[in-house]
Amino acid sequence: MSSTFTPSTSVPLQATTDAAEATVAPSAPAGGGQVHRPRRLRRTGTLRRMVRETVLTAADLIYPLFVMEGEGQKEAVPSMPNCFRYSLDLLLEEAKAVWELGIGAIALFPLISHHLKDNAGTESYNPEGLIPRAVRALKQALPDLLVITDVALDPYSSEGHDGIVQNGQILNDETAAVLAKQALVQAEAGADFVAPSDMMDGRVREIRQALDAEGWINVGILAYSAKYASAYYGPFRDALDSAPKFGDKKTYQMDAANAREAIKEVELDIKEGADIVMVKPALAYLDVICRIKQHTNLPVAAYNVSGEYAMVKAAAQQGWIDEKAVMLETLTSMKRAGADLILTYFAKDAALALRP
Repeated sequence: MSSTFTPSTSVPLQATTDAAEATVAPSAPAGGGQVHRPRRLRRTGTLRRMVRETVLTAADLIYPLFVMEGEGQKEAVPSMPNCFRYSLDLLLEEAKAVWELGIGAIALFPLISHHLKDNAGTESYNPEGLIPRAVRALKQALPDLLVITDVALDPYSSEGHDGIVQNGQILNDETAAVLAKQALVQAEAGADFVAPSDMMDGRVREIRQALDAEGWINVGILAYSAKYASAYYGPFRDALDSAPKFGDKKTYQMDAANAREAIKEVELDIKEGADIVMVKPALAYLDVICRIKQHTNLPVAAYNVSGEYAMVKAAAQQGWIDEKAVMLETLTSMKRAGADLILTYFAKDAALALRP
């Protein structure tokens, strides 16, 4: 009996061969042998929170506040939505609200009347000036709130510069002597930290020596160690009417292109007695924050400045971004880069958003 092999027309020969091999070949791992799956740790919100590397809290934030003369006054800053200049009575109310949100520190900046301004910034060390009165009132009302005072001449200067001007030049050593007087008056009023933001050479040493000589050994110095000559400061200068009357600040504030120089500035301020060092601005200088954090064991602060704040606010008002999400992502990026403390006009909004 003869037989003829007739291949099946329903199952191709190759498929038959593959099927036979599959019966003897070991089973392939699910997912093609993918062992490391980072997404496993992103699967749920609870899991993401458990493995989160950087956690932003209200305790990380310092709230800058603008104070002015008068009573019952609250003036909006047009270029900084939801930021205001407060007369002293309303400043106290705002500070209490800040404290109740878990924000432990504020930084004070004054709007000084034009008739009190001069080239030498003499109003800056008036014991009965706006800032000393504000500090005394704040410490009486909220003794545990940390009050940080700005040490610089630009709010008090008729020229709008951070130092004394002579023949178009900013005098360094003469300015540092005035800054020491200013810091002493602020310390005597009850400031917890004085914060020189002027970028004069040697001013931290001058201030530390002056404070110690008068017994203010526990008053700290938060030094604006790496403060850049930045285009991001415009809205702040509007808030305090402190824009320079001529030129710019590039002969004393840092060049935006320099990062190694920031380390030198930080080293000098640490040697001269700084307790906290700061980078300003923050968002465009995250690399500098990171470098400084790796270089020192001191706390590192970052200033989320007015221009950074205003850009987020403006885009949110146009409906182009989610303001809350961008705010928190931005602040988290600063902490991730190495900032231990963040000065930000978003402090109240962020504290509310971070509540459980």
